[in-house]
Amino acid sequence: MTDPEAPNITPLAQIRARIAQAASIARRPASEITLVAVSKTRPAEAILPLIAGGQRVFGENRVQEADAKWPPLQDAHPDLQLHLVGQLQSNKAEEAVRRFDCIHSLDRPSLLGALARAMDKVGRQVPLFVQVNIGAEDQKGGCAIADLPALLTEARAAALPVIGLMCVPPAGIEPAPFFALLGKLAADQGLADLSMGMSEDFETAIMLGATHVRVGSALFGART
Repeated sequence: MTDPEAPNITPLAQIRARIAQAASIARRPASEITLVAVSKTRPAEAILPLIAGGQRVFGENRVQEADAKWPPLQDAHPDLQLHLVGQLQSNKAEEAVRRFDCIHSLDRPSLLGALARAMDKVGRQVPLFVQVNIGAEDQKGGCAIADLPALLTEARAAALPVIGLMCVPPAGIEPAPFFALLGKLAADQGLADLSMGMSEDFETAIMLGATHVRVGSALFGART
């Protein structure tokens, strides 16, 4: 593993090395894993060094913040991809479809309908993850596990491009069982992609099949 104290090693290089090591242990190619650099609340000047280092996939929590911050960055770097990793209000569906290249937070029938209408209107198919409330926590968004099959059936009927499942495990609890459960749910539904794992636990997530890891503070430092 890369020494975090080593000189001239950027946080991005450290995270890439840790992803590669976890993938190697899991006997997976590192190329299977997409690093989503979660840049919510971070100013453009904090993002530019990661772009210079070759990072091309970024995550934001809110449509409004992305609309305000990203157009100049995307104009300068047309190959950037922007993922929505936060909760999405149905009345923001069209804006999200126009702005983002992937949405990780489909979690209810009303949002499904709004996204279907938005994609038809905009003429753009945006890949979707269904967010699952994997720990059955009242305070968290996400589709209940019991409701997942029906939501996916409705999404398929609407020809929405659902590519996988996403979760945020309960805080302060070993995440591995929750990651394993999400993997089983995805396999049962024939879905290949798993958006799981953040700064504290992305290596565990990779061991259990994550295809997308959402890393913020380990790349940008603690928020002030």
